[in-house]
Amino acid sequence: MRSRFPLLVILVNVFLDLLSFGIIIPLLPFYALFLGATPFLIGLMLTSFSAAQFVFSPLWGRLSDRVGRRPVILGSLLGSTISFLILANAANLYLLFASRIMAGVAAANISTSQAYIADLTSPEQRARGMGLVGAALGLGFIFGPALGGLLAPFGYAAPSYAGAALCFGDFLLGLFLLPESVPGGRPAAGRRLGWQQMGAVARRPEMALLWALAFMLSFAFANMEATLAIFTQHRFGFGARENGYLFTYIGVLTVVNQALLVGPLVARLGERRLVVAGLAAMALGMGLLPLSWVLRTLLLGMATLSLGSGLANPSLSSLVSRCSPPQFQGGVLGIMQSLGSLARILGPLWGGFAFGRYGPQYPFLSAASLLALTALVATRLLVSPARPCELVEE
Repeated sequence: MRSRFPLLVILVNVFLDLLSFGIIIPLLPFYALFLGATPFLIGLMLTSFSAAQFVFSPLWGRLSDRVGRRPVILGSLLGSTISFLILANAANLYLLFASRIMAGVAAANISTSQAYIADLTSPEQRARGMGLVGAALGLGFIFGPALGGLLAPFGYAAPSYAGAALCFGDFLLGLFLLPESVPGGRPAAGRRLGWQQMGAVARRPEMALLWALAFMLSFAFANMEATLAIFTQHRFGFGARENGYLFTYIGVLTVVNQALLVGPLVARLGERRLVVAGLAAMALGMGLLPLSWVLRTLLLGMATLSLGSGLANPSLSSLVSRCSPPQFQGGVLGIMQSLGSLARILGPLWGGFAFGRYGPQYPFLSAASLLALTALVATRLLVSPARPCELVEE
């Protein structure tokens, strides 16, 4: 890595970004109910965040290729600050929707942070860097809801103002300490080459394969996240507190895996094998969930699932980055994030439908089957003849 200091700053940036987002998670449904929302409108409001990410992730990523990573990251932090201020002062559902859509637009900058890491790391270190980004995201999402729960007794506006303060503090941190990661401020090639040339990169068979794997992984995981709480309530009688502990358990394990295991395992096995192994572990863990009739089996299944996710996600991001020319890193990673947002919209819809129509175990059985198929498809990476992509140059 060129320098550890910019890497540390961007990881702190990502952590604070997700911490501020997680703060309002415990509050948002109740705030919407207070303003007169129906359950359908609450679901639509939550979906609007991912829908905005779906649209804007490729745009912000491509913009960062053209003007540099730093201005896009700083601009998104200001946007997040404004979205929280709107949320804190929302007197009707229109403003509540506007705040969530604006937050989704601003949060679409995750791909820019990943591109920043790609700029700083060598191909051999890239998966480790992506794993650290994933760990920072996970830590922010673990501590954010806990902090939001502590602030909730002070009123609906308190967590929102705290989120605004964190985002603005993050903006100041980036303004004074975050250097531009692209030499010369922005790449000359990035100024000249546009969407048509990027389309040629996107049409590479190996790139389409990686994007498809990322989508299916996110779809299966989002399906599980949306239905796990009602499954454990049905099977074990868990309430909100027990499910909160369970999700914290998942988050902590994923963070540990991404922070500590990805780097050494990539050095030993390479990203391609790690993607296949991670997807296979996810399939096994997901398949254990509907077979869980005692707590230890449930915890084993969640641990296996978290291990697989912690290994596969950063390895896929690394491969997507390595398969893209430097001047298109942001745009290509943005498309990957966009597909992840689409998966997070469709996955819960399928999970809820399968749970209600076929039974509590079917969201997990279907996700396990999809992940097993995805792992088989991923073996294509092991024999890929891709050129000039770096997939075979490990």
